[in-house]
Amino acid sequence: MKSVPVKIRPLSPTGRIPTYATDGAAAFDLYAAEDTIIGPGETKKVPLGFAVEIPPGYEMQIRPRSGISLNTKLRVANAPGTVDSDYRGEVVVIIDNIAEPHEVHPHRAVHVCLDGTAELALTARQPTYKIRSSDRIAQAVIVPVPRVKFVETDEELAKTGRGCGGFSSSGISLTERDCLVTLGYDVREIMSMSEAEVHARLETRLSPYVTAAKEEAE
Repeated sequence: MKSVPVKIRPLSPTGRIPTYATDGAAAFDLYAAEDTIIGPGETKKVPLGFAVEIPPGYEMQIRPRSGISLNTKLRVANAPGTVDSDYRGEVVVIIDNIAEPHEVHPHRAVHVCLDGTAELALTARQPTYKIRSSDRIAQAVIVPVPRVKFVETDEELAKTGRGCGGFSSSGISLTERDCLVTLGYDVREIMSMSEAEVHARLETRLSPYVTAAKEEAE
């Protein structure tokens, strides 16, 4: 397996060198270098306590950790975040708390930590999260980035089957799939259906409702 050497310079005594969790892990874990509290609707920069020298022709992509995305309202705001090869400042992770702000309850206010524990807080809106120093908050990969040379032309571009089709043009819309889920169909069954099958199944299920609506209107 090819190894890409990347120089890393610690900037804080609490900063940790990224590590791979397993031999087969594609991404390495990133650790917070200081405690950060993120309330509902807030966006914070979480410093990692190091700078890197990424080789020319590569970039670092910062991505969310699946466990945090599944179990909390914390999201990597600009995922995937890019660290360019000529950047020499401290690497940070921009994190959103997408929870909706609501009423303060001082008698049961807590900061929820990433390990599922809670710390008392005198005035905290729920759910407020506390990222603690050394918490694994994101993951990253170093990937090659080709340098693109744009060639302006007045000629027609190569024809494709898709042509000028834009959003949702390459298949059936998610709305129709969502309708079938709502009607009780198994997600795996829906995903295995062709476009024609989904249209036909949806039309069959909705036909009685359409007929009833027409009769009521008359």
